Amino acid sequence: MPITILIGAQWGDEGKGRVVDWLASSADIVARYAGGDNAGHTVALNESVYKLHLVPSGILHSHVVSVMGNGMVINPVNLVTEIMSLRKLGLDITPERLVISSRAHIITPAHIALDKAAETALGDSKIGTTLRGIGPAYLDKTGRAGIRTGDMLLDVEEFAERLIAAVETANETLARQGMESLDPRSAVESYLDAAAVLKPFIKDTSVYLHAALRAGKQVVCEGAQGTLLDIDHGSYPFVTSSSPTAGGALTGLGVGPLFVEKVLGVAKAFSTRVGGGPMPTELNGQIAQQLRGSGANFWDEFGTTTGRPRRCGWLDVVMLRYAVSVNGFSEMMLTKMDILSGLSELKLAVAYEIDGRRYEYPPVTNELLERAKPIYETLPGWQEDISNCHAFSQLPAAAQNYIERVASLCDVPINSVSVGPERDQLVMRHTA
Repeated sequence: MPITILIGAQWGDEGKGRVVDWLASSADIVARYAGGDNAGHTVALNESVYKLHLVPSGILHSHVVSVMGNGMVINPVNLVTEIMSLRKLGLDITPERLVISSRAHIITPAHIALDKAAETALGDSKIGTTLRGIGPAYLDKTGRAGIRTGDMLLDVEEFAERLIAAVETANETLARQGMESLDPRSAVESYLDAAAVLKPFIKDTSVYLHAALRAGKQVVCEGAQGTLLDIDHGSYPFVTSSSPTAGGALTGLGVGPLFVEKVLGVAKAFSTRVGGGPMPTELNGQIAQQLRGSGANFWDEFGTTTGRPRRCGWLDVVMLRYAVSVNGFSEMMLTKMDILSGLSELKLAVAYEIDGRRYEYPPVTNELLERAKPIYETLPGWQEDISNCHAFSQLPAAAQNYIERVASLCDVPINSVSVGPERDQLVMRHTA
């Protein structure tokens, strides 16, 4: 069973990119199954920092083929820009190393304009999207009005006509909302140039992956965002427009469950969130600032895509326990353990109290979740710098206890933790 599915167990930004990079060393294919360039994966390698928004993180390994699956929504112009930037950094980006699904949907200029208009109309109730057209693109997909990447293989005039028609339709909506309309022909010109570059990369990736899996190739499925932003299972409507869960990996790539060997959940050792929506363990003040960092380093808690400071708080085990139930994790990995060094004590939200009732799992409605008071369990912290640890036994006793307690509360083994941003800053627990 050659598939490993990698899932963000929180609200995204868990450090999945560097985990994919680590898993890719023993993989043949890294396939991304959801989202668009609203996501950002950062990987540090040999003093270089790679910020990826669309191209799967496996591209940093020369032996790996990267696949962009049908569950994604893709801005062709931004994808070409990213490809060119990676080539300037010395990476070999060719149709043999990067494969784009013909069934993925295209983010058009119309989607970006509609996204901005919708957020503006919401005012103080805005969701906090990245304004990159993700939601409107998925809305057109489910409304059967979208344009797919396979359409870039059409005659250039026919592709242009579809894009122009989409912009003209969007202009009607923008006009009703009092927003500035787009010039259809100038808006799509860069898309036609991008299509010419991307045509050789496009194929039926479901067929491609099926053949690879039947041949025994090892595939890592890479997601974007996290479980708590899932369109069905997150704190709706403060969610993304796709399904960044284990089930979404299968539908987003067009592969069957019998090939799955492992579902690996990735969680930070504390909680962060960007944008609106309830976050019961959110902190303010000195501890929040220590968790967030100053923004001077890429490892600090500021969005890779937006640059927005992330909301920070203690690790929410209630939410993590829910992510375990939604995805069926076979194991978990904790990232950014090094950030907790120097804190005298650490807290875990093991349950909520809402209107006098104890909750082991999050309530369905945001109204209840907004009233949730975390029930904390306090653990001793540690002062040691753990960034050079490579074995579980090298970690301070308090750090080991923290990991063990999280694993126990979630009833899932934690066999690895990261203690820094570099590829080799991993602590592995070698089990029999």
